Amino acid sequence: MIFPNADQTSAAVALHYNELDGFYREIWGDHVHHGYWRTGRETSAEAAEALSALVAERLGLTRGMRVCDIGCGYGETARLFASRYGVALDGVTISESQFRMAAARNSPGVSIALCDWLENGFADESFDRAYAIESSEHIADKARFFAEAHRVLRRGGRLAVCAWLAKSGSLGSVDSLLLERICRYGRLPGMGTEEDYRALAGSAGFRVARVDDISGQVRRTWAICIRRSLAKLASDARYRAFLFGGGAHNKAFAATLFLILAAYRTGAMRYCVFTFEK
Repeated sequence: MIFPNADQTSAAVALHYNELDGFYREIWGDHVHHGYWRTGRETSAEAAEALSALVAERLGLTRGMRVCDIGCGYGETARLFASRYGVALDGVTISESQFRMAAARNSPGVSIALCDWLENGFADESFDRAYAIESSEHIADKARFFAEAHRVLRRGGRLAVCAWLAKSGSLGSVDSLLLERICRYGRLPGMGTEEDYRALAGSAGFRVARVDDISGQVRRTWAICIRRSLAKLASDARYRAFLFGGGAHNKAFAATLFLILAAYRTGAMRYCVFTFEK
């Protein structure tokens, strides 16, 4: 497990997403997660939806299921699943900005709550399926993240987790530096390895059904984000004021775009989709 040199609290994570709200929506889009270039010919929007579709495929969604989105962002994936598969979605986010946007885009079958996943309040065995797309990284107590998921899932339920991971084995000094900076500026309390996630899920009572390493199919996300960010800096005074002005706590995240792309290219960072069964 890689840890940043400064503690990252849940409040810091919420501030990160509140402060960078416009940046995420304009640069990443409503899904707020990596794109998945299954064929390599997808547009950015199609690739983002393709990652959600891969999660749905791993979960085996069918009409009538109750599903939990752990760290739902603006609720875009939740709305997609509700409309496409006929499932009922409960999403949780820690960001007020994301919650307000998700609530404003109210959709049948989707309920969004503003809360910390570790204090979610859902009853035991409430859900048939649950998923976390790039949200477990922001939770310091990952053992409790998995324990809560196991608690709220019914017997035979599945959990899908898309996670940014450190490569397995020993890290050189450059790789360690890259990942520490990514954790610090990206507000990640810790970045685990595949082995860490397998062990944590197993301790919570899950069985590992499948692990898909799709690092090579998602890393294009960051070249696109860099290109869009540079274009915005050149054309939009708001971006220049945010980056070069005072007051913002999370402006250093702009540099993290380059660090993440470098970490993918060196192999220091991986991206895996885990499928767990209760």
